[in-house]
Amino acid sequence: MVRDPSREEDPPPVGDVLDALADDAARRIVSALSEPKTASDLSEECDIPLSTTYRKLELLTDASLLTESTDIRRDGQHTTRYSVSFESVIVSIGDGDDDEGDRDFDVEFIRPERSRDERLADLWSELREET
Repeated sequence: MVRDPSREEDPPPVGDVLDALADDAARRIVSALSEPKTASDLSEECDIPLSTTYRKLELLTDASLLTESTDIRRDGQHTTRYSVSFESVIVSIGDGDDDEGDRDFDVEFIRPERSRDERLADLWSELREET
């Protein structure tokens, strides 16, 4: 299974992104992800209990800040790895173009370029899901 927010058409609610980034443990997890890592690796490196690490990873993934991928192994012991899915996050406030003149917050993600290998892997995953 792969959870990749860069493939989603609509960004998550602004509140979800801000809540995730306001959490100290979640920010430590994002900072530790210089390369894809497992929840166990992150728990140990960030000195966060494993159960809390899983909750923070879910929070960050739901907010489209992390990508989740699964390494399939022949022995059946699959491994989920997490990686940062953005280069920057921009939060802005609109002009208030609605009927009431209210100004809404918007969130925009600047995502890293996907390599040819990553795009091919995505196509292969989609093909396997359809068959």
